[in-house]
Amino acid sequence: MELSRSSVETAYFAGGCFWGVEHMMKKLPGIKSIKCGFMGGFKENPSYQQVRTGTTGHAEVVKIEFDPIEVDYEDLAKRFFEIIDTSTVDQQGPDVGNQYRSVVFYESLQQKEIAEKLIDILEEKGYEVVTEVLPSSAFYEAEDYHQNYYERNGSEPYCHMWQKKFD
Repeated sequence: MELSRSSVETAYFAGGCFWGVEHMMKKLPGIKSIKCGFMGGFKENPSYQQVRTGTTGHAEVVKIEFDPIEVDYEDLAKRFFEIIDTSTVDQQGPDVGNQYRSVVFYESLQQKEIAEKLIDILEEKGYEVVTEVLPSSAFYEAEDYHQNYYERNGSEPYCHMWQKKFD
């Protein structure tokens, strides 16, 4: 008897400004929803104004709900690594601070292993990777004006661009 997979799984990625990560990730097939928010800190239910100070410990994160039949976690993680600068600590483009650090927050041992495998591949190819791989924790959704930011404002990301890094 074959076990059926859940029709929706969740992934969390922090890669600098969540607007750009959201915009670039939603282009993949199988994405059911993406929400901008915060994770990894100590302040409960933080506001954007609090997180942007860098004093809450939170990173700007996207929560992605996806159909694993249409897109698997490895493809999501590959796209994440291809749209961020893996070599900068607490920075993506002009955004600097611990809230802009790059982190894969995993939901399962399988997600952790996939992220670590992809980091190993990137390092073997000569990329410097400072991206952390940490267990997920409480996710706090950002204010409404942060959701679908680029689509609503008719602009393109200034911190993220896609660069093929995997074969």
